[in-house]
Amino acid sequence: MRKVVIYTLLSVDGVAEAPEQFVVEFDDAMAANLADVISAQDTVLLGRVMYDEWAEYWPTAIEPPFTDFINSVQKYVATSSPLTTSWTGAEPIDGPVTDFVRELKGRPGADIGVHGSIALAQSLLTAGLVDELRLVIAPTFVGSGRRLFDPIGVPPRLELIDSSSAPSGALLVGYRVTGSD
Repeated sequence: MRKVVIYTLLSVDGVAEAPEQFVVEFDDAMAANLADVISAQDTVLLGRVMYDEWAEYWPTAIEPPFTDFINSVQKYVATSSPLTTSWTGAEPIDGPVTDFVRELKGRPGADIGVHGSIALAQSLLTAGLVDELRLVIAPTFVGSGRRLFDPIGVPPRLELIDSSSAPSGALLVGYRVTGSD
């Protein structure tokens, strides 16, 4: 069965919203970590807001390796309205998102990534559909903003897969979701 892997950038105090405002340096270790994560994925799930932002930016961006990945990968968008911006490989999810993701996990293929998309990530965590978290924790406090783990219902139990630090001071942490308390 395929894994759903959330990859997200966080501040030390857990803020996930607008990481471009608090991740001041994306160093080589962070880039290598991202390359490892995306090399195992052949599908991405996006929330509608993230899709609209990214569909405007990434098709013309030049930021390897993510540019090549996100522009070529199959993208499914959680939305209740038609997509107004076209992007290669993107299509809306038909029906309830949790049902779609359960079915998608049963199909052949590689990992399914969730990038950004805070509300979508929270709903998948709450539904017990997330298998791994890949977190990049920036060495800064933000104070306010949407947090990934706020609220997600019953908190999942996690098992550490790996951890390292980057020259910028960021922590690169991988967790396997093992259930809920």
